[in-house]
Amino acid sequence: MHSDSPGWALYSYTSFVVAVAMMAVGIVMISGEAWIHAYFVMSTFFLMGSCFTLAKLLRDRHEAQRLHQRIEEAKTEQLLQTYNLKSPIAG
Repeated sequence: MHSDSPGWALYSYTSFVVAVAMMAVGIVMISGEAWIHAYFVMSTFFLMGSCFTLAKLLRDRHEAQRLHQRIEEAKTEQLLQTYNLKSPIAG
């Protein structure tokens, strides 16, 4: 089973926190009315949610493809074993 290194996990969490903090500072510092700030805040939350959803979709597809490949390999192996048992040459 695949396991990420602690360094990679730390980098991933840190980069996410830094990106969110930079976006928050940018929204606070931008000049304009309150509705402009609210629009950017809503857009930021929507973008973050979409990123999580896309990452989960891609991970789930990858996992499903790996499972499908393992099932196909098992079926092929079983078919080959069955053929070898029935083959007159195998005896």
